[in-house]
Amino acid sequence: QVQLVESGGGLVQAGGSLRLSCVASGRTFSSYVMGWFRQAPGKEREFVAAIAWSGRSTFHVDSVKSRFTISRDNAKNTVYLQMNSLKPEDTAVYTCAAKTEYIQLRDSLEYDYWGRGTQVTVSS
Repeated sequence: QVQLVESGGGLVQAGGSLRLSCVASGRTFSSYVMGWFRQAPGKEREFVAAIAWSGRSTFHVDSVKSRFTISRDNAKNTVYLQMNSLKPEDTAVYTCAAKTEYIQLRDSLEYDYWGRGTQVTVSS
C-alpha cells in the first residue's frame, strides 16, 4: 500500500504561483511513476503531468506546458508540481497518484494509488 498526502493548495491571484507537494508513505517511493491530475467543478478529472521513477522523464499536458513543472525528490518521498502564471481556468482540486509503469500516463484508471487532493483557486 502507498499513502499519498497532498499539500500546498490555496487561493492565488491570476499570474501568481503555487507549489504543490505530495508526500508518499508505505512502499518504496522510487518504484512508482507519479502523476498529477485535476478536477474542476462539473468537469471530468484531467491529467496534468507525470514523472518517471528517476525523475529524468516527465510529461506535461499541452495546456500547462511552460507554466507547470513536475519534479520529485526520492530521498524525501515527495513529488512536486510547481505552477506559475496561474489562470482562473486552473482552478480545481489537484490530486497526486502513483502507478508502476511509465505508460498510458493520461489514463486515470491505470493509477493504483490516489491522494485526497488539495484545492487550488485562482482569482481573476
